[in-house]
Amino acid sequence: MLIYILALDGVFDIGLSSLTDVITTANELAAVENSVSPLDMRIVSLRKKVCTSQGLTIPSLLAHQLPTPDIVLIPALGSKMPAPLAEALERKEVKDAGVLLQKWAAAGASIGAACTGTFVLAETGLLNGHQATTSWWLSALFRQRYPRVALDDSRMLVNDACFTTAGAALAHLDLALGVVRSRSPSLAALCARYLLIEPRASQAVFVIPDHVAHTDPIVERFERWARGRLAQGFSMSEATHAIGTSERTLGRRIQTVLGKSPLVYFQDLRVERAVHLLQTSTESIDQIATLVGYSDGTTLRSLLRKKLGKGVRELRAKN
Repeated sequence: MLIYILALDGVFDIGLSSLTDVITTANELAAVENSVSPLDMRIVSLRKKVCTSQGLTIPSLLAHQLPTPDIVLIPALGSKMPAPLAEALERKEVKDAGVLLQKWAAAGASIGAACTGTFVLAETGLLNGHQATTSWWLSALFRQRYPRVALDDSRMLVNDACFTTAGAALAHLDLALGVVRSRSPSLAALCARYLLIEPRASQAVFVIPDHVAHTDPIVERFERWARGRLAQGFSMSEATHAIGTSERTLGRRIQTVLGKSPLVYFQDLRVERAVHLLQTSTESIDQIATLVGYSDGTTLRSLLRKKLGKGVRELRAKN
C-alpha cells in the first residue's frame, strides 16, 4: 500500500509527526509480529524545500513526479485561527495541491485530511455532497466556505466514500490509525496500545461552545441569554425578545454558524455546564441536573452519553 503524506509549506509540526510516527510504529510492530507487509509511506510536497510552521526543514519527494498513490494524507496547515487560515488557503501552493488531489482522486486514490488540512481538501470541491468533520472551533468558517459539505463537527473521524476527515490537532493520530486499521485491525489496536491512544469517537467533550458562538453577534447574544436561563428552560419567544431579533433570523443564524437549532444549542450549553460542575463541584448528578434545568439525573445521564459518548466514562466514575 503506497501512502503519500502531502506536506505543504508551513505544515503543522505535530500533525505531520503524528501521521508519520503512527505509521512508522505500525510498520515496526508488523515486522515484530510478522503480521502484514509494511506500509510504503512517503512524504511528498510541491516544492523542493518545505518548512514546517516551526521553521524545521523536512526532506520530501516532488509529488508531481510520482505515480498515483493508494492513499493521500493531508496534515494540517500551521495557520489554525480563522483569519490566518483563510489567508493561507489563497496561496498558489494550496491551489496547485488541489489540482493534484483531484487528479489522484480521479485515478482511484483515497484521501484523508485532519484539522485545517480538511480545508485544503474541501477547497477542491471533492467533499461536496459528502459528510465530513473538521476542527471544532473552525466549524463556522467551514460551513461558510463549503455549504455543500455535510459537516458534523462533533465527530472525531468521518469516513464517506473514498474520503476520510478528522477533527482537531491530535485527531491526526485517529486518522493514521484508521489507515493502519484498513490494513489490519489487530495491528491498529496493538499500535494504539503502544502509543497510549485511547478510542475517541467524539470531539464534543473538548468543545467550548462560546468560542464558536462569538463568530456572529446574534449568536453571541443568544449564548449570553441562554447561559443565564439554563435552569429556567428554553423559550424561543423570550430569547428573540431579549436579544432583539426575529425567530426566523435567530434560527437561520444559529444554523449557519453552528449547524444546529437554537434549542439544540441550548441543550449543548446545559451539557457543557453540567460537565463543568461534575468536574469541579461536589454536587451529585441529580443535584446538578436541577441546576441546569432537568427534573432528574436520568435525563442528564442520557444526554451526556448521547453527546459525549465514551468521553463520559470519567464523569461516571465520580457520580
